[in-house]
Amino acid sequence: MTMKLLLHACCGPCSLEPVRLLQEAGHDIAICFANSNIAPRTEYDRRLDVLRAWAADEGIPVVDLPYDNAAWAASAGAVERGGGPREDRCRACYALRLEEAAAYAAAHDYEALSTTLAVSPYQLSNVCREELEAAAERHGLACVWEDFRPYYPTATLRSRELGMYRQNYCGCAYSMDEARAERAARKAEKAAAAAVREAELEAARAERAARQAAYDEKQRRKREIRNSFRH
Repeated sequence: MTMKLLLHACCGPCSLEPVRLLQEAGHDIAICFANSNIAPRTEYDRRLDVLRAWAADEGIPVVDLPYDNAAWAASAGAVERGGGPREDRCRACYALRLEEAAAYAAAHDYEALSTTLAVSPYQLSNVCREELEAAAERHGLACVWEDFRPYYPTATLRSRELGMYRQNYCGCAYSMDEARAERAARKAEKAAAAAVREAELEAARAERAARQAAYDEKQRRKREIRNSFRH
């Protein structure tokens, strides 16, 4: 069944494949940018600008809801400050953003709600689906959920071909720190692996040098013996 659908979008690159697939299914789509989790504000503006530019080329309307990072800090941020696990923080984050999108959809005669968060392998897919279903149900909307993760490589390739800005963290300040830590850990792992490879190469070089030295010494002794017989 085709419907007037509001698609909550986290960024431009993650919107590419969900929009294509939902349009192929016949849905009449508008995009909702409700992402008060994103910090700093300059990052929020950059992601929104990229999304708007692409959507304008595609003829897709974009609604950007008010940016209120303080409200996010009071919900999902409070979970983090209280020492809660990442899953609880992300659940609170999804709930806030999808509730905002659902409320807008219900107030503007949309029939269904979906989200581009379903495309990223870095999101907690099951948790996101639960929060999308709950928000849609509260506002009398159909929940259009599809696991778009198999299309993530295609979305990545398309976004690079389009020259889209691709962020390297989910959005909130905590995810920024986590992403930095993960990159630092990967860098350290690569450096450690490179050091091991270099040590192995150095050991191999030393072994070859030792074998060559032993061979040279053996040949030198042979020459000495032959020379001794000549005298």
